[in-house]
Amino acid sequence: MLEVPVYNTQGKKIDTFKVEESAFGKYVNVALLKQAIVAYNANSRQGTAATKSRGMVAGSTRKLFRQKGTGNARRGPVRTNIMRGGGVAFAKVYRDFGKAMPKKMRRAALDSAILAKILGEDLLVVDGLKLQGPKTSDLTKILKNLNVNRSCILALEQRDRNIYLSSRNIQDLTVRIAAELNAFDVATRRKMLVTTEAMKFLATVETKT
Repeated sequence: MLEVPVYNTQGKKIDTFKVEESAFGKYVNVALLKQAIVAYNANSRQGTAATKSRGMVAGSTRKLFRQKGTGNARRGPVRTNIMRGGGVAFAKVYRDFGKAMPKKMRRAALDSAILAKILGEDLLVVDGLKLQGPKTSDLTKILKNLNVNRSCILALEQRDRNIYLSSRNIQDLTVRIAAELNAFDVATRRKMLVTTEAMKFLATVETKT
């Protein structure tokens, strides 16, 4: 049984959230977690860089002058890569860097990322996180009370316009709803804040199928 501390918005510990070990797997699958991060970075690459090869540029294929007898260095067509305006020797072409991962593997990688945060004591459950309006200073004060001064991901059960607007000007703070979390977001942030409702959603084994 894992125990996660629960804090209020003033930064005081008010309870502990108990989680079954089976909810996030029995161990951190480092290899799978790395595979998920590599796949996320690969899928973020556009792969649209392209240059023209000598077969793509405009120009005649005729040899500029005969091979011998002119006193000049031998020369091929005008589209050769060694002439200005010619094609590129090893032209870049469009390519897809994407890597596919099955849904169960992505889910297992997310579980490992969350479990690593729990074991490293970098996951905090915050209770009663509500803002009266979109005000950055209010959210900044809550983060300061919780001693969050590094990169952080905040997981909510459902979308909250006030929290989203208040977080836009806070550096290194990412807001996600629990259903949209991925292993990359969790693993690449130093801290993880989860509302009580979102933690219940994440810890429910039935939602992982």
